[in-house]
Amino acid sequence: MCGRFIQCSDPQDYADYFSLELDPESMGPSRPRYNLAPSQGVLAVRLGPDGRRHLGHLRWGLVPAWSQGPDHRYTMINARAETLADRPAYRSALRERRCLIPAEGFYEWQTQPGGKQPYLIRRGGEQIFAMAGLWEHWAGTAEAAPISSCTIIVTAANAAIARVHDRMPVVLDPDRQAQWLDPANRDPAALLALLQPAPPADWTLTPVSRRVNNARTDDPGLIEPAAGP
Repeated sequence: MCGRFIQCSDPQDYADYFSLELDPESMGPSRPRYNLAPSQGVLAVRLGPDGRRHLGHLRWGLVPAWSQGPDHRYTMINARAETLADRPAYRSALRERRCLIPAEGFYEWQTQPGGKQPYLIRRGGEQIFAMAGLWEHWAGTAEAAPISSCTIIVTAANAAIARVHDRMPVVLDPDRQAQWLDPANRDPAALLALLQPAPPADWTLTPVSRRVNNARTDDPGLIEPAAGP
């Protein structure tokens, strides 16, 4: 499971990486995040009605359009690549509502004799990468505002990450990013074929402070290597 990640770059850096034009007015305020947690707002890239890529905020934790509202058990923050085409919560979004979620790293925990040790997992140091996601829009009720939300797709871990955790986010390189966002690509088999583990080369796993366990803690010190014994 991917339960925490970081988005600490300037939005313009994301815009450059995804070859899109920023619209600050529609995107809203943004700040560096070092410990994004479920139910919080994350930056994501979607295709707009104009066919262009747009960067904006989505709530992390998918809220299906047909549901009664947010599920606070965090059961839909991740979607398993292997079952996307079979689960009612994801089938429609797989065909019609796909997104990319930028990150500079994500956290996983390894059980050790002294307790669970968090690791920051990054690709090529501080390089931005794109996680595959799905998004939905819940229309709201008289008592609750509408919600646009997302889930991160996960798959089997590659050899580098498997020593800490058996799952990892699906990370798409630029050619597959275009295929993933292409609205003409509606074939589930073709889409699922894109959702493979990233090659193991160039991933770094760094033990970091257990302060990251607290979702309210969010500062640059979280991504620094943990102090030795």
